[in-house]
Amino acid sequence: MEEPPLKITVATVCYNAASLIERTINSVEEQDYPHVEHLIIDGNSQDATLEAVHHYQERNSVARVPHEVNCLSEPDHGIYDAMNKALRMATGHYILFLNAGDTLHSRQTLSLVACAATAAYGDHALPEADDSDLGMLPAVVYGQTDIVDEQGHFLRHRRLTAPEVLTWRAFRHGMTVCHQAFFARTDLARRMAYNTAYRFSADYDWCIRLMREGQRRGLELTNVHQTVANYLSEGATTRHHRASLMERLRIMAHHYGWGTALAMHAWFVVRGIIKK
Repeated sequence: MEEPPLKITVATVCYNAASLIERTINSVEEQDYPHVEHLIIDGNSQDATLEAVHHYQERNSVARVPHEVNCLSEPDHGIYDAMNKALRMATGHYILFLNAGDTLHSRQTLSLVACAATAAYGDHALPEADDSDLGMLPAVVYGQTDIVDEQGHFLRHRRLTAPEVLTWRAFRHGMTVCHQAFFARTDLARRMAYNTAYRFSADYDWCIRLMREGQRRGLELTNVHQTVANYLSEGATTRHHRASLMERLRIMAHHYGWGTALAMHAWFVVRGIIKK
């Protein structure tokens, strides 16, 4: 019996994103890896976002390397509520959140991620994507991130670089792996879910909880050793920097203790002054 292929879900959460979503769509559409589900979770956009999605679905139906493209458009209670919808809908072994304006780094990105995940898995038979427990597949597959502007032009490498060996304790220094470069095992991700009490930094909390659970189970956190994501420089966290920092302080204190949280945030302030 032929083993099932490793399937990757890319989830794009958006609202009135007509000016940005084409770039994200094209990035997923151009992937050479065939076993891809693209979930677009739209917050009932009133601009041309859904028109772009419908054209994408039409192109996909005749594409040389077709993917599964599904769209849900309805009002939500914020970005993390929408991400939880994606977790419930996802059918891949792994899920990546790639929001409007963000892109995969190259046409080969998902192929590289799939190879890294299955190589780390060894000789074990690959479970079906819809299994409630994906066995010994790595809990997380991760890589590096580049920062781009609204036209998709390279600005710089992300200041926080993904560590060679990742553990949940690495995030006491901040989000050392960008959310858009963090491929989470779907069965674990679904059990964790985003804490919607956080408005700006629930992804930070989610990544820590997922890594802790993975390591508790003895699962690997696998480094692709490649840049996998291009991140749009101006996101919600950037626009609400102070509120995001306060949330992150509380999350860091919850996971690492108040001493570590206060010391690290004092360093963040000093670093910000030095950069000026």
